[in-house]
Amino acid sequence: MRPTFSIIFFTVVSGAGYGLWLLVGLAHALVWPGCMLDPATGTVDVQVSVCRMPSTLTLAWAAGFLLVSAGLLSSLAHLGQPRRAWRALSQWRSSWLSREGIAALLAYVPATGLFLIWLGQQSPGHLVPALILENETLVRVTGALLAAASVVTVFCTANIYACLKPIRAWHNRLVVPAHLAFAALSGMLLLWALAALPRWDLMPAAQETVWSVLLPFAVIVLAVISAAIKLAYWKQIDRPSGLRTAHAIGLDALGNVRSFEQPHTQENYLTHEMGFRIARKHSRKLRMICLLAGFATPAILALLALLLPALGAFAAWLALLAGMSGIFLERWLFFAEARHAVMLYYAAHGD
Repeated sequence: MRPTFSIIFFTVVSGAGYGLWLLVGLAHALVWPGCMLDPATGTVDVQVSVCRMPSTLTLAWAAGFLLVSAGLLSSLAHLGQPRRAWRALSQWRSSWLSREGIAALLAYVPATGLFLIWLGQQSPGHLVPALILENETLVRVTGALLAAASVVTVFCTANIYACLKPIRAWHNRLVVPAHLAFAALSGMLLLWALAALPRWDLMPAAQETVWSVLLPFAVIVLAVISAAIKLAYWKQIDRPSGLRTAHAIGLDALGNVRSFEQPHTQENYLTHEMGFRIARKHSRKLRMICLLAGFATPAILALLALLLPALGAFAAWLALLAGMSGIFLERWLFFAEARHAVMLYYAAHGD
C-alpha cells in the first residue's frame, strides 16, 4: 500500500496523545488525588498542594489534547469532502472507522472533566463546587474513564486495518497489540520528557524519586514489549503466502495460471495505490533503523538515566526524539510492506 503522510501522521500523533491520556487517566484513577484531611474540619483540604494534579500531569493532559486534536484533524486531509466526515459516524454497527470516530469524540468528555477539576483546584469553590473537588471517587472514576476511552479509541484504530482480509500484512493478530504498545510507549516517552521540565509546584522528595525511577523503568519495559511484538509481526508477514494469480481470478483448480499480457498498458489507480512495493534489501535496512531508533535507543537512554540520574533530562528528550522517529518509520513500513490481494491479478507471482 502506498504510504500516505496524513494517515501516518494521524496514527502516530493521535496514538501518542491517547497514550498520554491513558497515563494521565491511570494516574488519577490509581494515585491522584492524594488528598489530605483537614484535622480541624475532618474534610478534604483542597488547598493542600499534594491534593492537586501535579504540574507534569497538567502538561501531559494539555499535550495529549493537542496531539489527539492535531491527529484527528490531519485524518481529514485525505478525504475528498472533509465536511462530510460526520457521516462516517453513522455506520458504527459494522464499521471500525465509525467506532473509532465515536470513541475519539467520547474521549473528550472525561478529558474535559479532568480539565474542569484542574480549573477548580486553581480557585476552589468558584469555578467548580467544592463538593466535587472533595469527591475523590469522582476524580478517580473520571480518570479511569479517560484511560478506558483512550485504549478503546486506539483499539478501534488498529482494527480498521486488522479487519481487512484482502491485505495479508494487516489481517494479522499482532496488529492490534502493536498499535496499543506503540501508543503506550510514545505516551510514556512524552511523559518522561515532560517530567524532566522545571515544575511550578512543589513535590515531596519521595515522590520526586518515584518519578525519576518509575518513568525510565516503564520506558524500558514498554520498549522491550513493543520490539518483541514488532519482531514477531515481521516474522509472520515474511512467510510466503502461497497465493498466486489463479486465486485472484478463481482458477486455482487449474494450478498455476499466467496471463499472456497485462490487464492495463499503463499504471492505474489500483496499481498506484495498492501495488506500492519496497525492495527487500531496503526493507531490512529500514527495519533495523526502526528497531535501533524506536526501541533500543530509548531503552538504553532510560537505563542510563537510572544509573546516572544527573543525565535524566538529557536522556528523556533524546529518547523522545529517537523513539518518535522510530515509530514514524515503523508506521511508514506498516503501509509500505502491505500489499492488497488485488495485485495478484496484475502479476504472475504472489506475495
